[in-house]
Parts: sequence; C-alpha cells; structure tokens
Amino acid sequence: MISSEQEFLTFMDANGFVYQRIEHPPVFTCEEAEAHHAGIEAVSTKNLFLCDKKKRHYFLVVTSCEKTVRLDSIPARLGVSHLRFGSEGDLMRLLGVGRGSVTMMGLANDTEHKVALWIDDEIWDGEQFLCHPLVNTATLMLSKTELERFFALTGHAPHFFSEKEGEQI
Repeated sequence: MISSEQEFLTFMDANGFVYQRIEHPPVFTCEEAEAHHAGIEAVSTKNLFLCDKKKRHYFLVVTSCEKTVRLDSIPARLGVSHLRFGSEGDLMRLLGVGRGSVTMMGLANDTEHKVALWIDDEIWDGEQFLCHPLVNTATLMLSKTELERFFALTGHAPHFFSEKEGEQI
C-alpha cells in the first residue's frame, strides 16, 4: 500500500509519468480546490467513492466539479440497484486515502481490482486532468495520455457513462 504522497510520487517517477505538481493548503471541496488552480486549463474532477447496498461492488465515479451529483441517478448507469457512499474504512483499505482526498490516483493501491472506475464521458474530451496525489494538500496535472498509461499500469480500464439530456448526474 502506498501510504504517503512522497511514496506515490516515487511510484510515478519510477514509472516515467510526466506531471506537474501544485502545492496548496488542504482542500475538501471542488470550490476550495479551484481557488488554488484557477486559470489552469485542465479538467477539475469530482471523485465519488461508492458501493452497492451489500458492499459487494465498489465504484470510483469521476465527473467534473461543475456538475451537480444526484446519487439516485447513478445506479442505473452502473448496472446496480442502489448506491451509497463507501465508508471511510473501505476508502482507506481499498484506495489508501481519506475523505477529501478521493482521487483516481488511489487506484494504484487497489491491487486486487475491487474498485471499478467510471468516468463521465463528457469530461474525457479534456486533454489535461487535475488529480490529488493521495493527499488534499497538492494537485497533479496529468495529460489524458498519462492517465491512460496510469489506468493500464494499475489494471483499471475505465468504464464511461453519459448523462441523459437534461438530467443531472
């Protein structure tokens, strides 16, 4: 389990990833994060760690910070009947992060592939993406190509979902 930002950055460097790191005070919401990377042309992501009712399936759902998320509209898109937020314990156990630090980069810790990655296809048109490096005191900017390499390395092929016209996520 990668348990610190420095360990994670060592992992990224050892695998030849190209990224830009932006340090900032702790942020817990998209609005707080935006204040520290305003003007940077990249997709700012909202990451939701979810599970089904019986905790048999876990999901990392990624959309843009600009979207309002309605939890009741997501299950049908993911093929489950009911979703809820995963527990803090499961978040730490599976992705190695706490609340406020949920990130696609946590998939480096999901070596048993228990978490399915679902990305809003609308944001996938972006060329650069902002992701926490397992902590909420920094942000990494990675290109889409680097993210695709990261997903391949960790064995997490992304699934994509789209909004129905006029419906919020």
